[in-house]
Amino acid sequence: MRTKQVFLWYRKFWYAQCNPSKLMAKSLFEKVWDTHAVRTLANGQTQLLIGTHLIHEVTSPQAFGMLRDLGLPVLMPTRTFATVDHIVPTDELVEPYRDSLAQAMMDELRKNCADNNVTFFDRGTGKQGIVHIVGPEQGITQPGTTIACGDSHTSTHGAFGAIAFGIGTTQIRDVLATQTIALGKLKVRRIEVNGELRPGVYAKDVILHIIAQLGVNGGTGFAYEYAGTLFDSFTMEERMTVCNMSIEGGARVGYVNPDQTTVDYLQGRPYSPSGDDWDAAVERWLSFASDPGCAYDDVVVIDAADIAPSVTWGINPGQGISIEQSIPRPETAASDDEKASIEEALDYMKLQPGSPIKGTPINVAFLGSCTNGRFSDFQEVAKYIAGRQVAEGVKAIAVPGSQIVAAQCEKEGIDRILTEAGFEWRGAGCSMCLAMNPDKLIGDQLCASSSNRNFKGRQGSPTGRTVLMSPLMVAAAAVTGEVADAREVFGVN
Repeated sequence: MRTKQVFLWYRKFWYAQCNPSKLMAKSLFEKVWDTHAVRTLANGQTQLLIGTHLIHEVTSPQAFGMLRDLGLPVLMPTRTFATVDHIVPTDELVEPYRDSLAQAMMDELRKNCADNNVTFFDRGTGKQGIVHIVGPEQGITQPGTTIACGDSHTSTHGAFGAIAFGIGTTQIRDVLATQTIALGKLKVRRIEVNGELRPGVYAKDVILHIIAQLGVNGGTGFAYEYAGTLFDSFTMEERMTVCNMSIEGGARVGYVNPDQTTVDYLQGRPYSPSGDDWDAAVERWLSFASDPGCAYDDVVVIDAADIAPSVTWGINPGQGISIEQSIPRPETAASDDEKASIEEALDYMKLQPGSPIKGTPINVAFLGSCTNGRFSDFQEVAKYIAGRQVAEGVKAIAVPGSQIVAAQCEKEGIDRILTEAGFEWRGAGCSMCLAMNPDKLIGDQLCASSSNRNFKGRQGSPTGRTVLMSPLMVAAAAVTGEVADAREVFGVN
């Protein structure tokens, strides 16, 4: 019975995809949601078909264990893809690993994938890496689909015009067993950014600016549609950076409408359609873009020229300012709660209110993560850091987001430029983004980081401090030993 129901859902799914005329005057979110809706549950939630399921070594073992306890198989193993990224060491490539827990998780994922015929991008394949980098570079991430993963930054995949979101372990079990989950429908906010960015301003600055403007809870209950002339001009890697941090602004989903840039990126990738199927797929993908005149629950318009290189000063991604600004004073807060939040952040970060963020000494510089661990990120840094040296006393590490990114960098000599400058070049993985591996801060070290979260203890030390910024700003901090304006350090104009 279960298999028959899913077959009927898929017939509905493909019928709707091949008949875009039935999806008029809707946003992409509405089109994808309606296409994948199985039924409305008694509690008002939607039982939603999941087109692609991505898993990694940390959140999946318990889910597979629950399936075994229930005596259930993985219903659609060809729609689940696995890799290792969170706990895998980046400075140790030969097994067994010194960390017995990391080794045990590796072994468990291998067993679960083998037992259930799930495709696994293991370290020996040359395709391993952070799940949100591996999916796009393999062509697994495609427009008009629903994508779920046991990781909050699954919103990254929305850059392709997909509805992608993080899920918990129980929901991972549900997807493995039924290829569906129960989810409440979101409202849609269109965030339109128009114009051109100034030199030295990057996609990371755009999303930090958006979060600073709307707040870390501003997106609660919303899907964010990123649009406007800036996003039209962005590369896929830039779109991924912005969508990646949607969750930091409270939005569970963030997406960009698919266009020719999307199509060009996907063409020829291993899991992309080919031959006679390619043209039909492109037509179907583009049909999911939001229709002109469709309704939104909210619209925000931003001028790209107003965005400057941005950094965080506090303990959540919304506590950010431009490099040109000073650290806030508690007495300027709009409410008692905001005042208390500022005071807590200043105490933890050991920063003085009213002082410039520029010039704050750093101890560690980290290049990497699912936000900024792609080839273009390292390419941009290498262009400016060549011939420079990391400041004395600063530990600098560069961690490619995947083995394919690493191979691209090594082919172009980018790894050599970074190591000659004083960076350590590591193996692919999440690394210091969440420090679930040996890459951790020590004591109250302050890290200039290209990652996505600056929570207390996020980078491995309960007193470690994180300042989020773009990759080039990390490079500027690395060579000066302090939070610096990359435009001044590297002469970007």
